[in-house]
Amino acid sequence: MEQDITKSKEELYNDILGAALKLFAEKGYFNTSLTEIAELSGVKNSAGIYKHFKNKQEIARAVYLWIIDRLSVSIDDIRRRNRKSPEQLREIVDLWFTLTEQAPEIMQFLLVVRVSEFLPDEQPIMETPPFTKILKILQMGIKAGEIKALDPQRAYCHFFGIIENTLKQVLTGTLKKNADFYQNDAWNSAWASIVKN
Repeated sequence: MEQDITKSKEELYNDILGAALKLFAEKGYFNTSLTEIAELSGVKNSAGIYKHFKNKQEIARAVYLWIIDRLSVSIDDIRRRNRKSPEQLREIVDLWFTLTEQAPEIMQFLLVVRVSEFLPDEQPIMETPPFTKILKILQMGIKAGEIKALDPQRAYCHFFGIIENTLKQVLTGTLKKNADFYQNDAWNSAWASIVKN
């Protein structure tokens, strides 16, 4: 693919990230080459990638941090719009399912790809801002009496274990229908696992 010389440095950078995300999600980090990333992103050859990144691991780190940043912003928006933890959790579930349908490579990267294998020095995903914010939502729900008196981490496992496993099975093709087909059932099961009766 010929490089579009009218693209700005920022556009090329974003194209490289998008191509890398797609390939990492489809083929895995170790099975993706810089040449493939260059080809898919429209950079003339892998040497063109070095104008933006030192190596493939630096690209993977940039992809990971971009995803974490975008999720964090989305969760902040959800928290601003909704006062109660059930409403916030419902919107987060809606976001997860929407991303699975519209940007499956993002959810594949989050839920299926083993990021710690190629980014061992990065913060574990559960310690990143979007996930600590989710734990705070659960903690708030426990304190307000909306959620069972559980440790927030256990509440996360009960609730998001159902959501994430459903989405993983959609992403890997084990569940054959689109994610939205399973959304209400997954929500009902997940919420039933933590709601205070």
